[in-house]
Amino acid sequence: MRRLALAPPSLVLLSALLLPGCTGAAGEEAPRVGGPFGARPSVVFPDGGPPASFRADEPSAGHGPRLRRGDVAIVQYTAHVWDGAGNRLVGSTFTRGAPAAFTLGALLPGLDRALEGRAAGSRVVAVIPPGDGFGARPPDGVGRDETLLYVVDVLAVHRKGASAGGPAGSLAGVRVTGGARPVLTVPRGRPPARFAARVLSRGAGRPVGAGQLVVVQYETVVWGRRAVVDGTWPTGRPEAFRIGEGGVVRAWERGLSGVPVGSRVLMVVPPSYGYGVAGDARLGVTGSDTLAVVADVLGAY
Repeated sequence: MRRLALAPPSLVLLSALLLPGCTGAAGEEAPRVGGPFGARPSVVFPDGGPPASFRADEPSAGHGPRLRRGDVAIVQYTAHVWDGAGNRLVGSTFTRGAPAAFTLGALLPGLDRALEGRAAGSRVVAVIPPGDGFGARPPDGVGRDETLLYVVDVLAVHRKGASAGGPAGSLAGVRVTGGARPVLTVPRGRPPARFAARVLSRGAGRPVGAGQLVVVQYETVVWGRRAVVDGTWPTGRPEAFRIGEGGVVRAWERGLSGVPVGSRVLMVVPPSYGYGVAGDARLGVTGSDTLAVVADVLGAY
């Protein structure tokens, strides 16, 4: 997300908390994964190295919406390199204390393959060989020829094209159409000097709080040119970002904090609440541009 961008169910216990009977396609013993859904799993690797082929198991099946391409999954996960030696941990949401957002179709090929069609509430265990992994340019901590083991709990699914909906509304002359996909119309003349936000339709979910991962659909328009410069509506793919930690522009922090999930919010964003004096050349936003933003708050975790 371009950081205006405005700029990865109830607890279900695994059977016996282990997967003792799982073997690979060629009879290889699989790692044993223990612990309840949504909690940090324990992983016990078998002796020896990993299998050569991809495999995915679903030790705990959920009953929520199923993941399709372009959907956003809110997940807790752990990822290990399976090398038959240290089998080191290379990533985990549990070390950050907050879930991640995975957009299906934009992940590792093996992870996309493992998660597609899985329902919210499921735990998925995926063995991802190098050919289905990071390829020739893996991140630090992962070798190009190393196999990965992912344990992923799918907490929630946000559909491609999801919307909060709501009636038409306005703020400081900016008008927004109603319905599933809002359209912004910015007036002529000088923009307001101050930040302003208005909740056009109030959702019934819990209020957005600092440190949460917020899932939104949004559109951003430059005031003077009345041009759309950023947003998710053209693709329909929701975006997720964390607020309250300084990683997004002030407009998101100020305009969404305390707003209930399921709301539609309209904001007028002067430069000091947007991209500042530097602007954002990639978006075509200058340091003097005021922006109008409409955002649907789909989830907060």
